[in-house]
Amino acid sequence: MSMMNQLLGWVDARFPLSKMWKEHLSEYYAPKNFNFWYFFGSLALLVLVIQIVTGIFLTMSYKPDGELAFGSVEFIMRDVEWGWLIRYMHTTGASAFFAVVYLHMFRAMLYGSYKAPRELIWIFGCLIFLVLMAEAFFGYLLPWGQMSYWGAQVIINLFQAIPFIGPELAVWIRGDFVISDASLNRFFALHVIALPIVLLGLVVAHIIALHEVGSNNPDGIEIKKHKGPDGKPLDGIPFHPYYTVKDIVGVVVFLMVFSLVMFFAPEMGGFFIEHPNFIPADPMKTPEHIAPVWYFTPYYAILAAVPAIGGSAFPGVAAMGAAVVILFFLPWLDRQPVKSIRYRGLCYKVLLFGFVANFIMLGYLGAVPPTPVKTLLAQIGTVYYFGFFFALWFLPMFEKTKPVPERVTS
Repeated sequence: MSMMNQLLGWVDARFPLSKMWKEHLSEYYAPKNFNFWYFFGSLALLVLVIQIVTGIFLTMSYKPDGELAFGSVEFIMRDVEWGWLIRYMHTTGASAFFAVVYLHMFRAMLYGSYKAPRELIWIFGCLIFLVLMAEAFFGYLLPWGQMSYWGAQVIINLFQAIPFIGPELAVWIRGDFVISDASLNRFFALHVIALPIVLLGLVVAHIIALHEVGSNNPDGIEIKKHKGPDGKPLDGIPFHPYYTVKDIVGVVVFLMVFSLVMFFAPEMGGFFIEHPNFIPADPMKTPEHIAPVWYFTPYYAILAAVPAIGGSAFPGVAAMGAAVVILFFLPWLDRQPVKSIRYRGLCYKVLLFGFVANFIMLGYLGAVPPTPVKTLLAQIGTVYYFGFFFALWFLPMFEKTKPVPERVTS
């Protein structure tokens, strides 16, 4: 033990190891009333680690070459020892990542975690979401199956609708005039190297910003306002060991669900891995219905809901982009000082759960072939999606809220 203390002292003199441990774990005080909604932040970090580790092993056998990419994936699945397991961990992890991130964002909307003084935490989170979407899109092409090829073709062609720079931008993204070997190489580089570095940096910034101002809680009150004689929050407990142990429970339950999907339904009926993606990419044969993976379908429905003007798809592209960008402005659109849904009025509760139901409906509509009725529903859903954010601006004028307690209630 004495030697360990000497070694730790030697390290601390050169690197703030003990200081970081105290500031971010053992002496970081978190609210004592966290509930299960607070599992999803740590679960997102867990899935990020899973994706990085499995991705490293997949790159050892994958070949980013138009002639060899599909065959290399089949080689991983059939001939590499445990290759099928690693690949299914990666594909299941991609869907799990978006699932926990969506739930994490929903928790922020439940308890007002995007409001002052946590606006920057929310912005970092939205940037993580944006980079995650790009990371998923670039990885979507790599299996070089039919849906990968044609899905990427459709999405990249949308950039051509941008006025003035659209055609040149689409060629620059592809690296060619069509999806080709050049596209596969640059998508591989972005997916494996560039975007993970950006993602890791944003995650670190997100956590640092969180620990600077402190965590929110289900009551939406600031625990730093009430401190004991020792300067520690009266309504807080050390993150370690209390929440590290609690998070282990969440991790165990998550891994059980993750394993069930991975071993028994890795394709999830075509929602996680589309059936056309088991067919090699063929530029001469278009799939019957081209749709993105489930986590992109709400935004794809918004894109399809907005009619083209003069043959240009730019209005739909602009609406789809605005659907993501508007999330960044949520801290300023919601002017209600009361944070938690526990003390907000019925109007906000109806609006929020209507927003969730609408988002799920858009996700379904973006995954199925369009019909006149489904297009009309997507248009109504698009109006509600943007209407929700604008309604938040006017809500404080007539919303009746409950008194917010001074201390946490449980």
